[in-house]
Amino acid sequence: MNDTNTHFWEKFNSAPIVGIIRGQSLDVVLKIAEAYQAAGLTTLEVTMNTPGAVSMISRLRNEFPALTIGAGTVCNLTQLKEAVAAGAQFIVTPILDENVIKHAVDENIPIFPGAFSPTEIYKAWSLGASAVKVFPATNLGVEFIKDVLGPLDQIKLLPTGGVSKLNIKSFFEAGACGVGMGSSLIDKKLVEAGDFEGLKKHFESFKAEIKEFVKG
Repeated sequence: MNDTNTHFWEKFNSAPIVGIIRGQSLDVVLKIAEAYQAAGLTTLEVTMNTPGAVSMISRLRNEFPALTIGAGTVCNLTQLKEAVAAGAQFIVTPILDENVIKHAVDENIPIFPGAFSPTEIYKAWSLGASAVKVFPATNLGVEFIKDVLGPLDQIKLLPTGGVSKLNIKSFFEAGACGVGMGSSLIDKKLVEAGDFEGLKKHFESFKAEIKEFVKG
C-alpha cells in the first residue's frame, strides 16, 4: 500500500464515515465542515454535480487541513482530473468506469467505485479500488453485505444509500469497512435552520453508534 493510501486509511479508520455533501452553497458547506471536524469525523465528499464543487473542494482543503476532502459522483476522466486539480484526496463514483479507476490507481489516489452486483464488486476490486462503494445499498441491505463478504472476504465494502442511525451499526457488524451517508447524516432541517451546533451533536451521535468499530 502506498503512502497516500496508508495515510488515508489511518485517518478514515478513526471515524469510518464518508459524509456526502450535495447541492449546498459554499457558505453552508464551510459551516457543515466546521461542525463535522468539531464532532471528530474526518472524511467529507463533495459531489461533482454540486454547483461550484471544484471551488468548494479547494476551499475545504485550504481551510480544513485536518479533514480528508474528496470528490463524489465522478463519472468520467474529465471530472476526475478537475477534482484532483482542486485538491481532492479521494474519488467516489456512482458507477464502475474502468478508465476512471485505472487513472486514480496510477496516480495513487484512493478511489471508491460504485458497484451493485458481486461481479461488479469483484471487478472494481480487481482493478485496484481502495474499497468498493456498494450502491445503492438501500435495496440491498445489511444481509447483502454479509453474503458478499462470505466468499469475497478480502474486499473492503463501503455501503452507501439507505444507511441511517438505526442501521449503521449493523452494516459494520456485517463487515463493512465504512459507510457513505448523505441526507441522513447532513440533516436538512438542522442545516436549513442554521443550527450547526445541533448538527455537530447529530454527527457525534453517529460516531458514538460505531465506537466499537473505530480503529486507531
